Amino acid sequence: MLGKENALAIIANGCMMSQKDYKEAIDFLIQNDVKYIEMSYNPLEIVQFKENRKDRCYYCKKSLMTNIINIARENEFRNILDGKNTDDLKTYRPGNKALEELEILSILAELGFSKSDIRNCSKKLGIEFWNKPSNSCLATRFPYNTILTKQDLQKVEKSEEIIKKLGIQRVRIRAHGNLARIEIEKEDFMKILENKTIMLQMKKLGFSFVTLDLEGIKNGSFD
Repeated sequence: MLGKENALAIIANGCMMSQKDYKEAIDFLIQNDVKYIEMSYNPLEIVQFKENRKDRCYYCKKSLMTNIINIARENEFRNILDGKNTDDLKTYRPGNKALEELEILSILAELGFSKSDIRNCSKKLGIEFWNKPSNSCLATRFPYNTILTKQDLQKVEKSEEIIKKLGIQRVRIRAHGNLARIEIEKEDFMKILENKTIMLQMKKLGFSFVTLDLEGIKNGSFD
């Protein structure tokens, strides 16, 4: 066994991720007495990310993991691991190239673990959020070559939280300027259609138009 004394979790707090997910991760580390370091990170300082270029993930991941490597070295840790799995190898993930260049160890992927395998193991270990829907970088909610701002990222994040409060687990808000396109499972359509406050709440956040995508939720729909 590696032992907690031989491991350090480094978690970045940035506008590209859901703050709810971030807080849940911190709570998990505290509850399980895992040594960790919080790192402030602003991806909007990276031109390729701010302009939401198609290869933004490469530049963001390269910068993020370089910072993590530096923190790890300062704390006398040599090996840096990430959570990439085999499913991440099947989709467009330019950030994978950055991980390879920096020699980050993707143990789960190397051992052949898929998201399903990780969920099953997490369930056996009693991790309470073993079946939590995956969540991607908030920049994926916008068309490529759209200038990203912190305010727009937060607007999408808050809109998704509004939808989740209806008991809808999988949701993506795709932002097209002042129009919000809601992607959810088709079986959840009526939860949206029967709720008269969703549009008002999202308009208060800054969207002028709110639509429901009849094709349902799609991973990487802007790819």
